[in-house]
Amino acid sequence: MSSPSEAPQGAPADASAHGRAHPTGSRLHPILVMLAMMLLAVAATHLLPAGKFQRHGKLVEPGSYKVVPKIAGPTALFAPVPPDAKDKPARAASLVSLATTIPGGMIKAAALIFMVMFVGGMFAVMRATGAIDAGVDRLLHLTAGNLYVLVPILMIVLALGSTFLGFISEYLVIIPIVAVIGQRMGLPNLFSMAVVAVAAKIGYAASVTNPVALAIAQPLAGVPVFSGMLVRFGVFVLFLSLGIGFVLLYVRKVAPSPGDRIVAALSAPRLSARQIGVLLTLLAGSVGLIVGARLWDWGNPELAAFYVAISAAIALVGGLRAGQAADVFVEGMKSMMLACLLVGLAASVEIILRDSQVLDTIIAGATQLARGHGPPVVANALMAIEMGLDVVIPSVSGKATLSIPILAPIAHASGVGGQTLVVAFLLGSGLMNMVTPTSGMLLAYLATAKVDYLQWLRFIAPLMAVLVILAMVILALAAVRL
Repeated sequence: MSSPSEAPQGAPADASAHGRAHPTGSRLHPILVMLAMMLLAVAATHLLPAGKFQRHGKLVEPGSYKVVPKIAGPTALFAPVPPDAKDKPARAASLVSLATTIPGGMIKAAALIFMVMFVGGMFAVMRATGAIDAGVDRLLHLTAGNLYVLVPILMIVLALGSTFLGFISEYLVIIPIVAVIGQRMGLPNLFSMAVVAVAAKIGYAASVTNPVALAIAQPLAGVPVFSGMLVRFGVFVLFLSLGIGFVLLYVRKVAPSPGDRIVAALSAPRLSARQIGVLLTLLAGSVGLIVGARLWDWGNPELAAFYVAISAAIALVGGLRAGQAADVFVEGMKSMMLACLLVGLAASVEIILRDSQVLDTIIAGATQLARGHGPPVVANALMAIEMGLDVVIPSVSGKATLSIPILAPIAHASGVGGQTLVVAFLLGSGLMNMVTPTSGMLLAYLATAKVDYLQWLRFIAPLMAVLVILAMVILALAAVRL
């Protein structure tokens, strides 16, 4: 991504203005959205009873929830110290905790925050070499600027990585590249977010062999890991087809005329040797990320470090001076500061609920929705529970360890099989994660694409509504067949 003072080389002068998240003006600032979520969380700690489940490690023991004494009201609200999850009695959130959880959230999400910053720095170094712009020009030249060919190919590749390998954070680096394609074709910033996020989120919701989700969820549900793939693959094909069609309808609505696109794609000089070397370095780095994540279980800290190493390699191959590369890298990091702050604020919401000991109360209350109904109703109630929990626990693995041990006995007692429970968990988590305002990764995607949260919500709402309705039908059928 270019520095604030630069326009992307060859991009339309007003391209970057479309769909950008404005820090001021008539649009609601994303920081204000997150602060509102924090205030709602504070209010919840005063309105809901405190309670706890017994745990074995990270796993919750079903039926062990107990209400615990809690101090709420003005005494807790104006307390000089924030509550702690070990307090006896529990204390509702205070005004002090509203402030202290902000740095606490930044610390909790530090690994993700640094990864986001280093992605910004790496892409800024790549833009400085000219390789990304030249490579995009050549790609558009080879496809004659035909977005109806390029978009499905991009989305299928991204969705395959997500559904089979569990890629999500790895795609942060893809958004700026797709944004350059959109800028070349005169498309709004929302284009890059739509292509990457719709494909990645649908892939994750289906999770055919996604080890990040299935290795935790399926054993807890009492079924073998990676079993039941056929149903999830069918969901993947159906949902991705709808997602691609939805994005192409958007492209048709906002794209310039086909003639303009073809003319723009015809002027593409050949890449220099250094530019080819930079792109090959990026390709090798991407392979390295996949190998590291799969073989050595790299998390956000290792990925962040790897982005720094790739940046240095790109600067060397691209012929940038050391001082120039350092300046550009820092400028790229600066461009991601809003994303980093949003990620930290999102983590603060969970801290507020956890420290006031109402998080388990929310989980216990949600599980009551699934009791005492027939299998089709229970299956859909399970998905609804997972969708609601996604707001307070956006982590898929964290939500699995908390919710599935409680939901599995309810599902089995209602005649709902373990495979159906897993599908309900994946669909509830994956679909809701398209819009969850407390998801640090979603906020990072939006900030990287420079798209306002409310703008994204308006865009994705029709597709999400269709997918949720289809998911309800699929779960009702699965409940009586699986």
